[in-house]
Amino acid sequence: MSVLMRRAKPADLDAIMRLERDTFVNDAWPEAAMRRELESPHGYYLVAVDDAEEDPDRRLHGYAGLLAPSGSVQGDIQTIAVAPFARGIGLGRGLMHALITQARRRHLAELFLEVRADNTIARELYDSLGFEQIGVRRGYYQPDGVDAISMRLAVPPAVTRPAASGSGASA
Repeated sequence: MSVLMRRAKPADLDAIMRLERDTFVNDAWPEAAMRRELESPHGYYLVAVDDAEEDPDRRLHGYAGLLAPSGSVQGDIQTIAVAPFARGIGLGRGLMHALITQARRRHLAELFLEVRADNTIARELYDSLGFEQIGVRRGYYQPDGVDAISMRLAVPPAVTRPAASGSGASA
């Protein structure tokens, strides 16, 4: 298996929507809204795919999206989903790192997101990436009536280090 992370294309919409509906059963995005996100110049959507996979239901491993309007210093993580068969291997973390890197490239100072209060795995991931809780939107996710936890990340600067010397000698 070889998973490739790349920009989402309109041709990915059907697979994204299958995973969207399977993952977010009661609060999946409408297809028209997802299409607009993929086509927007302010969006940055990634898919993690195994193009060599013959089963079309197992080709898409995950997707994630960032909304970052031109000239803004703030962006929003719009969505992220990982297929059940691809969970637990760090793909969600990899997608989030890629979005944070893109936010840095777009000179964003802050990223925001909302997560279901009952999604402990996602909340732990966001906490580990440095997001902090800034509020609660009571009953936001409908029809389940689940609260949304609003989170913020001050986009960290790129970390640069000199290349390690292989000789072991120091100057």
